Amino acid sequence: MSALAMNIFLPSLPGMALYFDVDYAFMQLSVALFLCVNATLQIFVGPLSDKYGRRPLVLWGIALFCVATLGCLLSTSGQMFMMFRMMQAAIAVAIVLSRAVVRDMVPQDQAASMMGYVTMGMSLVPMLGPALGGYLDLYFGWKSNFVLLLIAGIVLFALCWRDLGETAAKSSNTIGQQFREYPELLKAPRFWGYCLALALSSGAFFAYLGGAPYVGTRIFGLSPNHLGIYFATPGIGYFIGNFISGKFSARFGVNRMVTWGTVVVTSGLALALMLSYAGIRNPEVFFGSMVFVGLGNGIAIPNATAGMLSVRPHLAGTASGLGGAIMIGGGAALSALAGALLKPGSTEFTLLWIMLITSALSIVIILLVVLRQRRTGI
Repeated sequence: MSALAMNIFLPSLPGMALYFDVDYAFMQLSVALFLCVNATLQIFVGPLSDKYGRRPLVLWGIALFCVATLGCLLSTSGQMFMMFRMMQAAIAVAIVLSRAVVRDMVPQDQAASMMGYVTMGMSLVPMLGPALGGYLDLYFGWKSNFVLLLIAGIVLFALCWRDLGETAAKSSNTIGQQFREYPELLKAPRFWGYCLALALSSGAFFAYLGGAPYVGTRIFGLSPNHLGIYFATPGIGYFIGNFISGKFSARFGVNRMVTWGTVVVTSGLALALMLSYAGIRNPEVFFGSMVFVGLGNGIAIPNATAGMLSVRPHLAGTASGLGGAIMIGGGAALSALAGALLKPGSTEFTLLWIMLITSALSIVIILLVVLRQRRTGI
């Protein structure tokens, strides 16, 4: 649901801008602001779940998401839509606490493997969501995307109410004490290493979310339904990368897997830039190269997440929230940056350079983690 809410309506952004009579740049903020609120909520969700348990926060978050989705459907102005769109970010509980639930049950390397298999199923959403959203927009209009989100949210709430058990022992600390444990994480260099590797590797994808609708519609002239199909290419790679994580993380360990994943993302983007500079500029080259972004992230993200949650296992919920906030906050900034820099006359080179620089930095960060661990043993 977190992924679906983020990307199903992206092919509809140009049409939604016309519907609400606002600039495309304003409509594109529905991605960046959603990510920003999502990141802020994650800071609080983690400690609250360590205090009160995972189950009640999941249920409250999904319920608020459903109310906000109904508000998006009934909006009569771009500003009203944006307010409810930000409220939709309550679904942040799902992405934070699903990771914490996995880490509650199994140790680090096994958690990385399990997260790989779990997110392999989740990866179907970014693969199919934009394509589905594009066709829904074509035949029923942009509101049909939010009707689907509302129905899916209600089904998810019913499923979690019936089936999601509590996996965490409730902390005896007060809320204030829970938040005062943040410094324990912030003083751990390895936590920062995994967090930043996660944020920068996935940051390339978030920049893609912010810029690809413009590249597809304005530069390559794709219709919403065709854009939705092309938009799904990272999901194909992500599905395969998650399978690789599930298969090999327990064998090779999280550090090696994160390193491989970040290298794959960066190599794919470098290849796309070289082809584009060589004059091979078309939707197939641009969106086809995004398979590597998905593949690398499918390898890196589950492993970096497992590493991040294992630095202080007794603070898994807090670590998931803080790490998720850093990742999503960075993603919001990169999404907004991509949207701001892609103006009339821009080319796909702008977006590709943002993505390449971001992913290259992720390689540097994880190599520093590896070197420090070899030197200190921790």
